[in-house]
Amino acid sequence: MPVNYTTPAPEALFPVAGVRLGMTEAGIRKPGRKDLTLIELAAGSTVAGVFTQNRFCAAPVYVCRAHLATASTNNIRALVINTGIANAGTGEAGRQAAEATCAAVGQLLGVAACQVLPFSTGVIQEPLPTDRLIAGLPAAKDTLADNHWHDAAHAIMTTDTVAKAVSRQFVIGGKRLTVTGISKGAGMIRPNMATMLGFLATDAAIAQPLLDTLVKEAADASFNCITVDGDTSTNDSFIMMATGKGEHTFTSGAEADWNEVKAALTLVARQLAEAIVRDAEGATKFITITVLGGKTRAECRLVAYAIAHSPLVKTAFFASDPNLGRILAAIGYAGITDLDVENVKVWLASQEKSALVSEHGGRASSYREDDGAAIMRAPEITVRVDLGRGAETATVYTCDLSYDYVKINADYRS
Repeated sequence: MPVNYTTPAPEALFPVAGVRLGMTEAGIRKPGRKDLTLIELAAGSTVAGVFTQNRFCAAPVYVCRAHLATASTNNIRALVINTGIANAGTGEAGRQAAEATCAAVGQLLGVAACQVLPFSTGVIQEPLPTDRLIAGLPAAKDTLADNHWHDAAHAIMTTDTVAKAVSRQFVIGGKRLTVTGISKGAGMIRPNMATMLGFLATDAAIAQPLLDTLVKEAADASFNCITVDGDTSTNDSFIMMATGKGEHTFTSGAEADWNEVKAALTLVARQLAEAIVRDAEGATKFITITVLGGKTRAECRLVAYAIAHSPLVKTAFFASDPNLGRILAAIGYAGITDLDVENVKVWLASQEKSALVSEHGGRASSYREDDGAAIMRAPEITVRVDLGRGAETATVYTCDLSYDYVKINADYRS
């Protein structure tokens, strides 16, 4: 079960003016489940995205990058998402399948193929059944509606145990701003990008250059701060859509309310990213790792990821075993060659209790193992590390590593 996360009710997900969503059962890989989602955007919408840094990136990622390169002149009008087959490791045939999908969506909606973005998720190195996908598109179109965010969140799932969605309405500068998003992912999650698939829409009007910058900044503050198992997927994509059908308009970034709107969109992105970790494959603990006192943010992230990726640390958290030398070891091998361990401090904390674990290169004199065990039994735990060498900080969100993670991934294709 997810750690302190439940899918919002359908009525809690606010429609975003200018966005309609439809879904259907196309039989992409398994029968009897909705596995094809179509998102239609109003004319004039702006769209921006960031994608996996995996060199074996999926065919849809190649196509999305190409189509977004022309977004300023050919506004994106639709997204099409299939689950079950990732269309990754499929070579030229995979790219042709992604392009054929875009052409079919374009013909169905009366837009150009280059105005369509394709997304796939699922098993790698299996061919996409383009015939079944294209045959399912009319049924997906027939269900297009602005209040289908809840259904769409379910339709993009793979090994997720719950659908992930966040919706917020803000009043900024006396004007209402609506932001709604969905994400999917539970395994093969590691920054660069770490979102698996994420789609966030707002009714604000945001000029293309501003949105291009914002999607990168929001990703770095959210999806690029999560890790489940250290594996960077081939298909990771985070898309931000601004329809311009609301009350806010931003053309230069000098507008009075721009920073507040940026913060609101980034907040929703972070909540979508955290939901992925809370529903990570086999997870029983949600762990926040904050590293402060670094010379640079980059070195703080090095230390945070070293802790978050350590199988020994993650299994200790699963067992609620305060074998905290594993954290010190991860700090030590993170890659800061001139780190003075005498200056490093480490704390463990839950909502109920906090304990200084290590200082002056060893165990803190006030630390008691019973306190560490009590903290580690909590479902949400914070590890705080002070490097004692500067003023920079970074935070990463991760989870424990349980027996179920192995079971889920051993049985993934069966």
